[in-house]
Amino acid sequence: MIKTILFLFTFLILSIGNISNASEGDTYSFTWLDPDKEVFVLQNRKFRKKGKFHVAVGGGMTTSGSFVNGTNLQARGGYFFKEEWGFELLYSKNAGEENTDAQAVRNSTGAGSTPYRQITNYYMGGVLLWSPFYTKINTFNTIIYMDYIFGLGLGKIEESNNRLELQNTLNKTDTVESHNALIWSLGMKFFVNDSFSIRPDFTGVVFKSQRPDTTAEEVYSHYDLSISVVMDL
Repeated sequence: MIKTILFLFTFLILSIGNISNASEGDTYSFTWLDPDKEVFVLQNRKFRKKGKFHVAVGGGMTTSGSFVNGTNLQARGGYFFKEEWGFELLYSKNAGEENTDAQAVRNSTGAGSTPYRQITNYYMGGVLLWSPFYTKINTFNTIIYMDYIFGLGLGKIEESNNRLELQNTLNKTDTVESHNALIWSLGMKFFVNDSFSIRPDFTGVVFKSQRPDTTAEEVYSHYDLSISVVMDL
């Protein structure tokens, strides 16, 4: 299910992206016209972001973690100081539990094994937004306007893990830890009107945490797929 959702999300981005690399002022060459002439195709944006604040609320599912099923509730707020550039504050409240894969490992033939899992409690941070591309999707009776939004920033993540259980099977107390994190995002803003839009986002959080078997640190990642309702102010 998760792989299917990620495939559809990626396919949508790539397929629409093939027609959305134009920006205002791009020049196109038509070989069937007089070679001494140039044709300028103006790709106008109908909905503008510059000078506007936005607030978004939504939720979705966690797509990372082999042994965890997770969900998320997200709130975002930001401002575009240029049409292509803005910033955003993000807070995500997450919840999760061990899935059937983890249970299968625990109940495998013989003594079984203990799977190492991390359950994200929340993450938050500030992200710089870049929105260079936009497109128009023609349907039968409606034109849908959409902007691509890329984000990169820094933040903090809190997660609960069962490191102590791997070191001592009698101790099933979770270890709660906070880490500095790199946050990146890939989103698509589908405009409903000047004030409202629908925005699916794929958000990644990269952080360092202690390995379960040694004191050395390792890089871990958390991924969320979400959809939000956005209000532009």
